[in-house]
Amino acid sequence: MRLDSFLAERITTTSRTQIRRAIEAGKVQVAGLTIVKPAFEVSAGEVILIELLPPAPLEAKPSPIPLNILHEDEAIIVIDKPAGMVTHPGAGVSEGTLANALVHYFAEKNLQLPRRGGPSRPGIVHRLDAGTSGIIVVAKTDAAHLSLAEQFQTRRVKKVYIALTHGTIATNEGRIEAPIGRDPRSRVRMAISPPDKGRDAITIYHVTERFREFTRLDVEIRTGRTHQIRVHLAHLRHPITGDSLYDGGRINAVRDVRLRTALARLNRPFLHAARLGISHPLSEEWLEFSSPLPDDLQAFLTLCREIG
Repeated sequence: MRLDSFLAERITTTSRTQIRRAIEAGKVQVAGLTIVKPAFEVSAGEVILIELLPPAPLEAKPSPIPLNILHEDEAIIVIDKPAGMVTHPGAGVSEGTLANALVHYFAEKNLQLPRRGGPSRPGIVHRLDAGTSGIIVVAKTDAAHLSLAEQFQTRRVKKVYIALTHGTIATNEGRIEAPIGRDPRSRVRMAISPPDKGRDAITIYHVTERFREFTRLDVEIRTGRTHQIRVHLAHLRHPITGDSLYDGGRINAVRDVRLRTALARLNRPFLHAARLGISHPLSEEWLEFSSPLPDDLQAFLTLCREIG
């Protein structure tokens, strides 16, 4: 039987293309010999070892998508990302992303794309979930990318979000420290995990406003794990309003009909990256950028205030 066919039948967590890439890259051994031909015939009793490669990154194609630029200089661009925009191409998404818009913007301005970040995320150092609006900083040069990446890695960046959660949080402030890893029951969810299976995550929150059914928070994250704020607040039993992935159907428990209707129309988590502080890659001057609540979140918040 062909080697690639044999492996494709038995490894269901990846594609046949990925298996062929691993074979051709010399990452497969049959009976102790490295094999590089997918058509190699295997026999019963042979031991096969395979090291799967990460998926090949998609290349972001230029797309004339408008960008709301808060700040731009020779080293960085600070962008206010709208809700619904994916940060960079990935599984099932190849167009309409921030990366697509950036490739077009760089070409339009006659600027050279940074090589760092790769073909699918040129200049992009961090990301926001598709449903989360707010501030993203992008590097315009490889040197700026290195500086920003080091700041994010060493936790010297200030990231503050505005969130609205279900229920009334009694304490005025709190700190959540719980490792986050992939949810073994779902490919699209993250979850609180044991330390040996998750990555450390720190979230600090301050209550800024309380309503009968919701609590408004300023949330600062010291780490940048996937879905971190959403997972941590759900763990606190106060999931983010409108977060259908982690709220456990809490929309159905909203008592006021007007709020329940408005929440269904919101159709995204009430989470906004409102403030970002960094050291400028060239001058090392501390800079802080802010973004006001988008109209859809502001309208829902206004309704909460009216109802109480």
